[in-house]
Amino acid sequence: MSLSMYQAAVPPFVRALATLKYLLAKGEAHCTARGVDPATLLGARLALDMLPLTRQLQMVSDSAKGAGARLAAVAVPSFPDTETSFAELQARLDKTIDFLKGLDEAAFAGAAEREVKLKTGASEHVFTGLDYLQGFALPNAFFHLVTAYNILRHNGVEIGKMDYLTGGRA
Repeated sequence: MSLSMYQAAVPPFVRALATLKYLLAKGEAHCTARGVDPATLLGARLALDMLPLTRQLQMVSDSAKGAGARLAAVAVPSFPDTETSFAELQARLDKTIDFLKGLDEAAFAGAAEREVKLKTGASEHVFTGLDYLQGFALPNAFFHLVTAYNILRHNGVEIGKMDYLTGGRA
């Protein structure tokens, strides 16, 4: 049995977003239990030149919805980066999951060979769909997911490797 581009893309992104929702809920519970201002945790970063937690979550969302859309040959939805609370971030992650789950699996036919053009800053990158998914989109999403995990952990949120690996799913 071969793995379709839909199967290679959508379920891993949905799982990553669900894990992020779980980790974010742990972060919110941490703030509530310890009297930490949520804005402090949401604005936390690992280094001065790195993006804060809120932006890390937005980047996972952007990577997932962008990849799903590009591989299905539909317009990439635009979500403004205006979230400032745990509830708003959870809603964005839910919206991203809903978008991915709403993609037509049949639209991914031929996606492995389909040309994907991506602008990053002043550069434009051209990939095949498979190279884009495996070499850019999935690594990018997981980079930002693991960075969000590390920001939460660094700031005392009680999470461990199994929280990252299972996202609270037993």
